Amino acid sequence: MKLIVDADACPKSVLQICMKLARDYSIPVWTVASFNHNIVSEHHVVVGNSSQEADIRVMNLAQAGDVAVTQDWGLAAMLLGKGVHCLSPAGREFDPAKIEFLLEEREAKAKFRRGGGRTKGPKKRVTEDDQKFEACLQNILTLISV
Repeated sequence: MKLIVDADACPKSVLQICMKLARDYSIPVWTVASFNHNIVSEHHVVVGNSSQEADIRVMNLAQAGDVAVTQDWGLAAMLLGKGVHCLSPAGREFDPAKIEFLLEEREAKAKFRRGGGRTKGPKKRVTEDDQKFEACLQNILTLISV
């Protein structure tokens, strides 16, 4: 088992939480990011900055039973199909039964924006987000480490 972090848009606090919990559970952390990011990790994979390049590398690294951190719903859907446990940096575990709804919602919002509509962006990250993420990751690691 390994913890894979789609580190292109991952907050530094989330990356630190991943490193800490991975040490506690003795599992390796793999980070994947474009060369534009300065990430210090024992297992860091640098990719180009082409669209989807980091996602493709994450998919190639992932195996059933791994845990992945990503805020990309499309990547999460593909990882869930491989048997990978996925959660977002906000501490939301992606559920295989609900991912299709999330993807449909994402497409509807994108269509609305293409038509000139405006949607709200993400809320500013707060300390509670880090706490929620840590609790969610801890729960996943506890369940699959048994």
